[in-house]
Amino acid sequence: MGRGAGRASSDALKAPVLSDLLALNDAAFRALFTASPVKRIGRARFLRNVLIAAGNSGLGALVPPVRALLDDPEPLVRGAAVWALSRLLAPAEMHALAREEPDADVRAEWRAALNPSEDRPSPPPLRQPKRQRAPC
Repeated sequence: MGRGAGRASSDALKAPVLSDLLALNDAAFRALFTASPVKRIGRARFLRNVLIAAGNSGLGALVPPVRALLDDPEPLVRGAAVWALSRLLAPAEMHALAREEPDADVRAEWRAALNPSEDRPSPPPLRQPKRQRAPC
């Protein structure tokens, strides 16, 4: 790949628009991040991070692209989309979106989103935390 292609990708990422990032399918993700270390984390983990930003943004304009990700093939993305929508929508709107979900982690996100509590400010976990060893 020539220098120009890497520069074009770099320029596109200087001030990315969240809605554009939320719309990335796998091919578009790979093309955009060809020369970037971001490609190593993969589309699902990248979109999880973008969805956290979308949920924290408070921007109602992001609801449609976030809602579209409820149908993503990756459970990590669907779960993060549920979390983001729970931050962007009123509880009644969340209840209207509720759906059957085959993945246990995503079902847990739906339960938390539909039954909000005061102690749920953080986004969904990327993966289960590793057990800490006791100091010797």
